[in-house]
Amino acid sequence: MAEENKLGLTRRAALVSVAGLAASAGVMGAIPAAFAEDTLAATKKRGVLSTATEMQFPPFDISDNGVYKGFDRELIDAVAKEMGVKASYLDLPWTSVLPGLEAKKFDLCIAPVTITKERLARYAFSVPIADATASLMKRANDKSIMKPQDIAGKTVGGQKGTAQLAQLKAFAAKLSKPVTVKEYVDNNQSYADLAAGRLDASVNSLPNLAYAAAQRADTFAVVSPPFGEPTYFSWVGRKEDAALLDAVNAAILKVEASGEMAKLQKKWFGQTMNLPKTVPTPSI
Repeated sequence: MAEENKLGLTRRAALVSVAGLAASAGVMGAIPAAFAEDTLAATKKRGVLSTATEMQFPPFDISDNGVYKGFDRELIDAVAKEMGVKASYLDLPWTSVLPGLEAKKFDLCIAPVTITKERLARYAFSVPIADATASLMKRANDKSIMKPQDIAGKTVGGQKGTAQLAQLKAFAAKLSKPVTVKEYVDNNQSYADLAAGRLDASVNSLPNLAYAAAQRADTFAVVSPPFGEPTYFSWVGRKEDAALLDAVNAAILKVEASGEMAKLQKKWFGQTMNLPKTVPTPSI
């Protein structure tokens, strides 16, 4: 595991610094056809792959007293090493991550993003890094929810703008009784309201919920089976940065082939996952 460095820069200072790098890359990439090459070349030249995520999405991304931890942190460090560079990290609210990518404030979004048809038309995705199938979590002592359909007539919360929340709404629309859906800035708020009894269930990907339930087994339990269509998490780049995404994908596959990916999955998810080695056609 790479040594965990304290996040020394304030978010504003980091944004200013990375924005300056992005502006510099933008000048070099004035000709659109050449920009994809220039982004990768600029990354190699400065020796830094600038990334961003929301560090409130365990077990993928965690801010522990200013120290960045989690599956994404360890995987991007391994990927950057394969690419011959180091990774830098920005902590942004989820709703700011993809807009920040489009504004060229950093090179790569390492927040785990669910591959959907709409997003695939707009962004370049890496090969999958984890399962993203939508599931539900309830209070451990709640016997009224034994399967996903039992949320009919109940209140369920999830993070605003996520594919898992969108799938929840579609699933709930088919149930016998209306489901009250509450949207949160981050999943920790949803989990807090679930523990306090203000929600009956929370929605997220199965790996996220399995981690949360394992951390607080006396409070939470995962509802089986998952209700969502099989989906995957990937990292995200800009469409014009095809060369950079090719390099990232090659590095991810090398990390997987070495067995390091399986070790990270076991450490952070409690199980290994068989993932596609190319970007799959999304089911949602």
